[in-house]
Amino acid sequence: MVDDMLELKPFEGATNRTVVVVFLKGRAARYPVGYQYWRKRDGVGSIGFDTPYEEITSAKVTFRAWHAQPVDPRNPVSAWMTGRRKALAAAERILGPSHYRAHAGANSGGANGLYWLEVKGSRPGGLAMVSNITEGAKRDFPSIQAAIEAELLYPLLRGRDVAKWKATPSASILMVQDPQTRRGIAEERMERDFPKAHAYLARHEKILRSRAAFRRYYRDEDPYWSMFNVSPFTFAKWKVVWREQASDFTAAVIDAVDGRPIVPDHKLMLVPLKTKKEANFLCGALNSAPCRFIVSAYAVSISMDTHILENVAVPEFDESKSAHIRLADLCDSAHKAAAKENDAEVREIETEIDKAAAKLWGLSDGELAEINRSLGEM
Repeated sequence: MVDDMLELKPFEGATNRTVVVVFLKGRAARYPVGYQYWRKRDGVGSIGFDTPYEEITSAKVTFRAWHAQPVDPRNPVSAWMTGRRKALAAAERILGPSHYRAHAGANSGGANGLYWLEVKGSRPGGLAMVSNITEGAKRDFPSIQAAIEAELLYPLLRGRDVAKWKATPSASILMVQDPQTRRGIAEERMERDFPKAHAYLARHEKILRSRAAFRRYYRDEDPYWSMFNVSPFTFAKWKVVWREQASDFTAAVIDAVDGRPIVPDHKLMLVPLKTKKEANFLCGALNSAPCRFIVSAYAVSISMDTHILENVAVPEFDESKSAHIRLADLCDSAHKAAAKENDAEVREIETEIDKAAAKLWGLSDGELAEINRSLGEM
């Protein structure tokens, strides 16, 4: 038996995640196990230490009678899924590795204040006037305005730019990484083809060399402007992205901007796709109630990274299957409705997406309803 008091916060002023678990020594756990999720009743604020026990249990708090079981049925020590028992049983049809693989976005290694840029204008000779974005940067970089070769600038997508069915870049990133060698562009080429960017980076050589990730993964002779998590997948035209940290799991499809691939930052997870249809199919499946239930049932809101696709069995897109095309078309419609900020239309489409996803995974109407009920309690 488990008593989860995360929302209850029984220790005033403490930020720990309070859970009480009873184990029997020498006896293996039998799943699903009972899991009581405690929470304060609506309208209840802090509970004083001198409040009588009877008053607390009758008027202040309540609990949801959930159950828990491993998210990976093959691994009894994998993370637990929690929720209504019937919802967990239905979700077993969806559990398993996906055909698709996720990657973390581009990582500057702690130098966002140098690589993240705002374009202020253009100059002759293919140059762009830029200023660096220092807000929220881990290191203190001075505010700089410089001329940079526009060829090295790509639309940057940050966590704040992504919502359900919607992702809009709000800045640019200086991309000086060779996706094939997975090292910075060779120095000879930087000096020859991108002298302005080379001069801009040279001002901060000491800081760039001092990055912990640079010292760990690169040698002294490697270009000191080298970045991390940049490969050919970074430059895919079509991608599905989601935020690593969010209160709710939300995915969106991204395209290119003016022919330039969008580069997600490392706080975003990305999946490169070959076509718009395939991207919409995957995004529709991920944003559906069955998938969101699984993610909410086991993942911590600050760690929704690449493991998601290790536990949600999204099949490979097959254009010959009507269920796949239906899900892709609905997802495309949801993006269009979200762009118009038509919330009512988005909700109607989401209902149809849930039905299409249920068909994809062979869930009955009753099983989908149970998943939605459990999702609504989270």
